[in-house]
Amino acid sequence: MPTGDRPAPPTRRRHVPGRSARPAVALIALAGIAGTALLAVGATRIAPRPPRPAAGAVTDPATGRSTVPAPPLPHATPQHIAIPAIDVAADLVPVAAGPTGELEVPPAGPPSVAGWYRLGVSPGEAGNAVVVGHVDSRDSGPAAFFALGRLRPDDRIRVTRADARVATFAVDGVGSYPKTAFPTALVYGAGPVPRLRLITCGGPFDERTHSYLDNVVVYATLVG
Repeated sequence: MPTGDRPAPPTRRRHVPGRSARPAVALIALAGIAGTALLAVGATRIAPRPPRPAAGAVTDPATGRSTVPAPPLPHATPQHIAIPAIDVAADLVPVAAGPTGELEVPPAGPPSVAGWYRLGVSPGEAGNAVVVGHVDSRDSGPAAFFALGRLRPDDRIRVTRADARVATFAVDGVGSYPKTAFPTALVYGAGPVPRLRLITCGGPFDERTHSYLDNVVVYATLVG
């Protein structure tokens, strides 16, 4: 496991889950302010590098967007995520926080899997639903969220839920942030609009610490 600080998600969400993360599963850690920076799986950087988002910081991804949000849905466990623009199709598993407050992570795969932060809202509910995923692996190459940096506004994200509904989100923007400047409020913040945040790692790779230096965050709003 790469080394690094492992602080918790926002304090109001800190929780010791009913199950602890298995050592074989927790191959990446969350680091940085509020426990929100994914590291890569593996001991050394692999080629190709994950794509970077377009230049420019995302300070408020919903500002100036003409998309009309769809009404919120009731709670339902998400089961699958599909992002046609970058050929993502991954099952979703619930993740929470470990005994010391660090965010759990999904299995590295294969098959392709991402993790839904179950202590927050489910995709489609009012508020920000959070999904985390691996970027790559030394052994198996690109992982589920390798190409998040290629997404552009209005690309669609579809989340299949246990109630048989498919929640469709439109991308508002994609940002890349140093781990020490993670946009906690934009990712975990509450509100009346149903939104989705996808998180992985990216940016430069530090060969000394065997980790990426940044996080890539995708912001999206429910449209159907």
